[in-house]
Amino acid sequence: MTTREEFLKYLQAEKRYASHTVKAYKTILKQFHAFCLENGKEGMDLYFRTIRSWVVFQMDSGISPRTVNKKLAALSTYCKYLIREGELVSNPVDRVLKPKMNKRNPVFVEQGSMEHLLDTYEFGNDFEGLRNRLIIDLLYQTGMRRSELLGLRTSSIDRAGKSVKVLGKRNKERLIPLNVELLEAIDRYLVLRSEHVKDPDVNALFVTRGGAPAYESLIYRVVKKYLGMVTSLDKKSPHVLRHTFATHMLNDGADLNAIKELLGHANLSATQVYTHNTFEKLKSIYNLAHPRAEK
Repeated sequence: MTTREEFLKYLQAEKRYASHTVKAYKTILKQFHAFCLENGKEGMDLYFRTIRSWVVFQMDSGISPRTVNKKLAALSTYCKYLIREGELVSNPVDRVLKPKMNKRNPVFVEQGSMEHLLDTYEFGNDFEGLRNRLIIDLLYQTGMRRSELLGLRTSSIDRAGKSVKVLGKRNKERLIPLNVELLEAIDRYLVLRSEHVKDPDVNALFVTRGGAPAYESLIYRVVKKYLGMVTSLDKKSPHVLRHTFATHMLNDGADLNAIKELLGHANLSATQVYTHNTFEKLKSIYNLAHPRAEK
């Protein structure tokens, strides 16, 4: 019988899921297992009725439809793995009616606020100052995910090609252009990085002051700190900078398909969520500028 631990190892080793995603899947499967035990089942009861009851229980507990759907997606991935291993014939999650979600537009930082942060704020010229500014700059100028940023190696930077090689979801590589200013910032950071990294086996681009590879919560803290200086958004995460990158690109006339490739989206539908932000900006400009607007 396939264990959950084997499934989690499969996600990490073969599917190359980010460590925080694997941890989230582990928690979700543990929650479902506990629900099954509390309802008199002997273990993971992967049947339609049990899963449907789990969904109802979560909704009654006040858990948002978005979160419930994320948990269902994780459980569905587990079921697909069991089908692959020959332990399930079909996916019971496919029969479960998903809770309806209210559409949410991606939140982003205003362009003027990002320019103020990067053009006027003094990050400092020491190791942490150069590193922290580069974290913000790379996330904003490339739109890469936090896990992709942590996956960068010193060899990921192609100076001749003025690009960075990013390893995205499902182990898919993509190239993102870098401007000369950003390449120069990387070179300045690397000089100080070499003073902190004593272990030749550490090839992560971003490292701690002690020379170890940077980790998820460090990146999150850096982004939250500096975005907090220029925006009052409730959410100040690396993903907000990804949304900001896409929205600003679209607002400045970039082709939607080009943004899709830069973000590493598998489908254009995932990129189209940013068009609403652009329409809202156009509507705002219209209402301010047209003499008959909102009359």
